[in-house]
Amino acid sequence: MSATENNASEETSTAPDAADTAGGGSGGGSGGALSGAEKAAAVAALAERIRTIGQQEGGPAPRTPRKPQAPRPDAEDEGPAGAAAPDEQTGRGAQDADGRDAPAGDAGAPVPAPAAPRPAPVRAETDEQRAQALKDTAEVLTAGGAPADLAPAAVAAFGDGAAEQLRADPWAVLTLPGVRPEHADGFARGLLGPAAGPGDPRRAQALVPWLLEQSALRGHSAVEIGEVTAGLDRLGLPDAAAALQAAVLDGRAMPFQEELTGPEAHAAGGDEDEPPTRTVLALERLALAEESLADGLVRLMSTFVPGEDRDETEDADETEGATETEGATEGATAGDDAGTGADADTGAVEGAAGADTAEAAAPADPGPAAWEAAAAAAPSTSATALIRAAAEHPLITHTGGEAARAEPAALVRAATGLGLRAWAATWTDQGRDGLAALADGPLQVATLAELLAGTAGPGRSSDGTLALDLLVVLDAPLLDVELAATLLESLADGTRLVLSGDPGQLWSAGPGRFFADLLTAKVCPAVASRTPDFGPIGELVSGVGIGELQPVEAPDKEVVILTAKDGAEAVHRAIQLLTDSIPRALGIPAEQVVLLTAGHGGAAGTRALNAAAKARLNPGPGRFGGFDPGDRVVDSPAPGTVRPARVLDGDAAGLHLEYADGARRTVPPAEAARLRHGWALTVHQAVGRRWPGAVVVVPGDAGAALTRQWVYTALGRGERHLSVVHAAGPALPQAVAERPAQPRTTRLRAILAENAAQAY
Repeated sequence: MSATENNASEETSTAPDAADTAGGGSGGGSGGALSGAEKAAAVAALAERIRTIGQQEGGPAPRTPRKPQAPRPDAEDEGPAGAAAPDEQTGRGAQDADGRDAPAGDAGAPVPAPAAPRPAPVRAETDEQRAQALKDTAEVLTAGGAPADLAPAAVAAFGDGAAEQLRADPWAVLTLPGVRPEHADGFARGLLGPAAGPGDPRRAQALVPWLLEQSALRGHSAVEIGEVTAGLDRLGLPDAAAALQAAVLDGRAMPFQEELTGPEAHAAGGDEDEPPTRTVLALERLALAEESLADGLVRLMSTFVPGEDRDETEDADETEGATETEGATEGATAGDDAGTGADADTGAVEGAAGADTAEAAAPADPGPAAWEAAAAAAPSTSATALIRAAAEHPLITHTGGEAARAEPAALVRAATGLGLRAWAATWTDQGRDGLAALADGPLQVATLAELLAGTAGPGRSSDGTLALDLLVVLDAPLLDVELAATLLESLADGTRLVLSGDPGQLWSAGPGRFFADLLTAKVCPAVASRTPDFGPIGELVSGVGIGELQPVEAPDKEVVILTAKDGAEAVHRAIQLLTDSIPRALGIPAEQVVLLTAGHGGAAGTRALNAAAKARLNPGPGRFGGFDPGDRVVDSPAPGTVRPARVLDGDAAGLHLEYADGARRTVPPAEAARLRHGWALTVHQAVGRRWPGAVVVVPGDAGAALTRQWVYTALGRGERHLSVVHAAGPALPQAVAERPAQPRTTRLRAILAENAAQAY
């Protein structure tokens, strides 16, 4: 598998052959080849029918407030049998990679009845019941030719009745990790025999959400209907149109019709009187997350009330009035004491104390003059601009590189000085510590995970929202739509929210492109930093940001470019830099140098690099689940979250780790699968962190995965030194010049354009 296995496996898994579909059948129900115009017309007819269904069922995706979700399970590895992992989203993959359109079937066919919903899982109440459920499920899996190792995942997904559910619906196995359609088809044939046909309604019921989930792994929060139809066609489903209509009817997919704007509208044709539209499908959780996110942003903008200046006369009058009121209250209390006794007195005192407490807890309300004074005292013109924007607006985007992070720090310090409850949130612990070091004095900062979990930060108000007046979120491009929606639901009405990040860096591990969509929608002020990243590395990265990969002057060897003829030579050169050249010539220890590459597999992927680094730096048999004391590892507790650590020891309790921040933790054997060796990381794993030295390996087989966004992020991970081991030939400068980013289909920009215009 290539170094870019994140989409290689998808590109090589097209429609299953006849054996994989229990007898096969052509993709599509038209009975013959269709011309391009006929395919387009069939897809358009299907889109119109689904739109009609959506209207009959009450319209698409009501804007229902979304409850915060628990962190998603780790999916950092390849995902379903090599599918794109969340930390390696560099392409769309096979389901939408080729340009074929699928026949959509007869446009006049009746709307099919929805498939019966799968029952809710029933959980085992005792250890004995769970053990029996695991045993029964393993037997069913084995009978169908599936690995018995899937039993725990099946019981976790389907509950105590997993065995019965898999017997009744073998294609339900497709929802389990590592299972692809060809595997599910084989399992169904093993249980059902010849009855497991490619057109089985249960197969159609499973394939539609599977395709949408695969698209979510590649970063899409919605998928155009033609792409889903083509994917079903490639999977050998006889009637893709009927499957899509059934999925819409029973709620497994939610349809939306949107008007196209800008370049998309121009490419699609149409005119001013009748603008072009597209129909997209989305999983319910992602559709509601984007709706909730948009609602949250509009809520902050519509409930914000800026403070007003108060002169000394008003303050004196209010103080005098408060004194008179206090005197009257004391007199009334004394009179009550004479007539009703001590109980009344106690109640009056407690009530006054409660009022005083509420008044003391009320947030400050600085006016324009106070904000302007704080802005004038800011350490840079860009920080001044950011503080002035925060004085007048509740929602702001701030863009800039590493050096620009000092500006949000200055804003939080200024807001705290004005009496506001102001905090900053970063993506990683390293980002948290680095931001605190940039501030001119103490800074209230936590990681976003700590803030939302309540382990650090201001705590929660009585209504459950964060006790904040202003929140600055750094590394905002890394927020997927679900996490961003959870964040917005945690903010009270009128809270100021500043989203800061580098728009040139890679997007989130999860679906969506929240920060990019917000910038494009232009529904709030955008403050662009004028603070450049200095030095040869900063100059190189800045050039990549505008599409130019040019050599830079590096008198102290801050930047070194090396070439390699193939993956094996690239690994050899990278290990030589890590273990010898950089420590010897620059004084940067190997422990402070990271190897970065495009993917986990291939001749120069993380597996090959980590194996070579371990053999050189910490050889050993891997006696603790493949690890030895002294190994560098990375812990991935959730998609897009990576924590570097070092193995201290291991025993029956698990692996004992020491993290980069000095914290220690024992990872139990059941969770050890989420650990990887950590000398080499993918660039997606490295976002939000920097190292004194970085060696970026660009394999020759990574050409299709390379984008300007990937290169920009990779080259910016080094603080003092950057080495590039380059084996991709002209593909690297071509990607920088011509391929800004792998596209993602989302709905947020359209929702914001529709609903946020009046709020801004």
